[in-house]
Amino acid sequence: MSNVGQRQSLEQQRAAAAWRAVQDVPVSNGKEFKSVATGLPADIQSSGLGQTMAFLRAKGKEEHKAVFNAVTGWIKQRLNITDGDFMEWLMTKASTEQYRYATSEAIALAIWIKRFAEARFKE
Repeated sequence: MSNVGQRQSLEQQRAAAAWRAVQDVPVSNGKEFKSVATGLPADIQSSGLGQTMAFLRAKGKEEHKAVFNAVTGWIKQRLNITDGDFMEWLMTKASTEQYRYATSEAIALAIWIKRFAEARFKE
């Protein structure tokens, strides 16, 4: 049976987005990126999406920027957010339903980023 032309499942799309994000990280930043990625799913669950994204944005280091950009890019794509700043949208424009969905998508993507970072940046 041929899979040519079949649409990817949402989980496959998440995995592909995470794979691209991890592949874009230079090996020289791998250890630091892996450290950020490893804690990301738990950080989102314990602190919330908004606070975690604000922390990543505020840090300003390359590994934090890479994780921030991967997560926000994915959420913007999934929720079709085209206008303005992601953080502004999340804090001022997102409905409760959108915020919850964004959080669940962020956690799901973060799990894939963590897996791929652990595989790519072995010590």
